[in-house]
Parts: sequence; C-alpha cells; structure tokens
Amino acid sequence: MFVWIFHRISGVLLIFLMVFQLATGFFQASFTDPALTKTMAELHKDRAVNCVLVFLFVFHGLYGVRTILIDAGLRREKLLFWVCTMLGLVLFLAFLVSYLTLVRP
Repeated sequence: MFVWIFHRISGVLLIFLMVFQLATGFFQASFTDPALTKTMAELHKDRAVNCVLVFLFVFHGLYGVRTILIDAGLRREKLLFWVCTMLGLVLFLAFLVSYLTLVRP
C-alpha cells in the first residue's frame, strides 16, 4: 500500500517541481528585470529542490518498474519492494555525494 500511495504522490510532486524548474529556467533566460533574473537563477539552482527532484525521480521510476514487473506476472512483491528501495537508496546516495561535493553552493 505504501508504494501505491508514494507512487501517486511522487508523480504529482514531480509534475509541480518540473513545472517550477521549467518556469524558473524560462524566467532566468528572459531579458526582463535583472533582479528577477537573479532571483529565478537562485531558485533554479536551489540544492534542496534539486535533491528532492532527483529523489522523487529515482524512487518513482524504480517503483514504476516494480509495478510493471508485478503486472507482468512476477509475484515476489516484498522482494521487489526491498530490491527497488535498496537500489534507490544506493543511486540517490551516490547522486547526493557527487552533487554535494562537485557542485558549489
């Protein structure tokens, strides 16, 4: 039940965060007020938003693959849950370490 709820909520959050990223990128590229451009650039590069976005992408994608495998006839739901969760944690932590060490604040 957790995966079903998380998958739906993460999908909605991904839509809103992607619209946010697209809007801030658009306003950053526009030639309007320099103060607005600077504010949009700061919002677009916000580390917390980017980390949440990657977290949601990783887990939404892996839980989507899990759902596809269950629909295809694989009945090991708990095993799939733990495999997807552990793989998601490894992928997200690898991203987090590289992002926080390579990208300057």
